[in-house]
Amino acid sequence: MGLTTADDAAVYRLNNELAIIHTVDFFTPVVDDPYWYGAIAAANAMSDVYAMGGEVLLALNICAFPADMAPAIISEILRGGAEKVAEAGGVVAGGHTIDDKEPKYGLAVLGTVHPDRVLTKAGARPGDALVLTKPLGVGVITTALKRGLAEAAHVQGAVASMATLNRRAARLLQQVGVHAATDITGFGFLGHASEMASLSGVGLRFRLEQLPFLEGAHRYAGEQCFPGGAGRNRDYYACGVTFASAISEETQMLLFTPETSGGLLIAVPLERLATLLGLCAAEGQPAWRIGEVVAGKGIEVM
Repeated sequence: MGLTTADDAAVYRLNNELAIIHTVDFFTPVVDDPYWYGAIAAANAMSDVYAMGGEVLLALNICAFPADMAPAIISEILRGGAEKVAEAGGVVAGGHTIDDKEPKYGLAVLGTVHPDRVLTKAGARPGDALVLTKPLGVGVITTALKRGLAEAAHVQGAVASMATLNRRAARLLQQVGVHAATDITGFGFLGHASEMASLSGVGLRFRLEQLPFLEGAHRYAGEQCFPGGAGRNRDYYACGVTFASAISEETQMLLFTPETSGGLLIAVPLERLATLLGLCAAEGQPAWRIGEVVAGKGIEVM
């Protein structure tokens, strides 16, 4: 799996029992604290491995730092990334650094999965239930932070969400057996949902009242704290999305807003939904049923 499948990561079969997952992601700071910036960037990069149903094996740092950046700050960024990789059960095995005017950090990640248990975006089937494992709203909260408008409690909630690995959720999906999965990141909730719908050849129907949001997300959406990527996502994906007439413009934009290290969007057979939600509850893994897969095409938000 590679360029032709438009999935979350590349997968290469080594033999009948083992395949490797390879992915890369890096970005500029989304929070002020260097340790949490490193941890969030690492969690985000590893998320693609979990979206494909795998486990992290090792990672390489990708670093671009200003030549005059304090070594203590760089050390904290790298420590945050390394500790998050260790939490995932992997190791940081090296990397590469260049000078750049604006800091950038992330990982190239190598993971493993059984070839018969690879999860993709393309397997959703009509009748499946749709489940989400993290609340939405990170993008508007971090934008509000950059503008000096965000409350500390709201930032703390966003940081905690972004730094949480999708590892436990991925393991539970493998236990239950699901049809499709993808992680919600830069293309926003509706962008990644649109990819699942298109690649699966189905339609997706969401109910707004069932969608989870971080505290403060609606407030900052109302204050127009949208990053530039929100408009680009809307321009690209809106043609395939239908909204109920009562849904405000701000809420529509919120659903197009890029997320960082978001949760997994899962299409699970309806007969396995109760099992999945039960396992999630027992393991302390948040999970919300947010809609269903239908015949047809495109996205409907009710």
